[in-house]
Amino acid sequence: MVQEKRGVGPYLTHVALSGVLNLPRLLPYRWRLPAVGWLAAHVVGPIAGYDKRIRNNLALACPDMPSDQVDQMVDAVLTNAGRFLAEMWSGNTFYNRLKSTELSGPGLTAMEQAKADGRPIIAISGHFGNYDAARAVTIQAGYNTGALFRPMSNAYFNESYKARMEGFEGKAFEQSRRGMAEMVKHLRKGGLLAILLDQREDQGAKLSFFGQPAMTTLAVAEMALKYNTLFIPVFAIRKDNGLDFNIVVEDPIAHSDAETMMQEFNDRFEARVRQNMDQFLWIHNRWQLPDAE
Repeated sequence: MVQEKRGVGPYLTHVALSGVLNLPRLLPYRWRLPAVGWLAAHVVGPIAGYDKRIRNNLALACPDMPSDQVDQMVDAVLTNAGRFLAEMWSGNTFYNRLKSTELSGPGLTAMEQAKADGRPIIAISGHFGNYDAARAVTIQAGYNTGALFRPMSNAYFNESYKARMEGFEGKAFEQSRRGMAEMVKHLRKGGLLAILLDQREDQGAKLSFFGQPAMTTLAVAEMALKYNTLFIPVFAIRKDNGLDFNIVVEDPIAHSDAETMMQEFNDRFEARVRQNMDQFLWIHNRWQLPDAE
């Protein structure tokens, strides 16, 4: 369960983010994204302390990275995060931009077969590129897509975020008792569930990610085994123009046991991140272990 944060700091972050995301909507789409990306990197990120968190995570996961490259990464990661939020706040403009984007990759045949057979699909990914681009393209490709999302810790900003997640095409299930029940019904009907598995889960297992112990959820892999779903990584990789995406469907992860399946996802995700380091959201406290550890 996400611990809600209230108080002066979170409120000021909410005010800054709201201004950064709403005012640029007056700009044409191709200017809006770089504008919000710049503001995220030079205004909101430093105010919220995200720049320090990125540096701390890079120091742990990539200790040999030169300091000048770290500086570049901080700017690039925050810029990508800003672009992602600008896309979310762009609604139908973002959705329509993706209509010419197609699914690709070695796992596409398996995913299409699962859809044809009415077999439920769990499409797994992480905070990388823009995961909502993948969700949009699967919807446009005819999949019955629903997404599980974790509420933002900032209680003020979460209300806007939740409204946009639930207002997006397809279905969205909040990580709560009611949302989880709706999600299970969706799977049982043969739907596709899009879910991000790269955040720390203190009730999970201590697996490896970037060579460091990372508390990783096992619940989704267990659900894949229970409901015999296709368990398949899907990644939305931002193109060099900053506006469009490649949506890559990797080979499915074979059913075995939950820990093996989730370690394979961590390994696959790490390999994907290493190809585009700046597109990973290095802001989360991914490697912080519980106090008991």
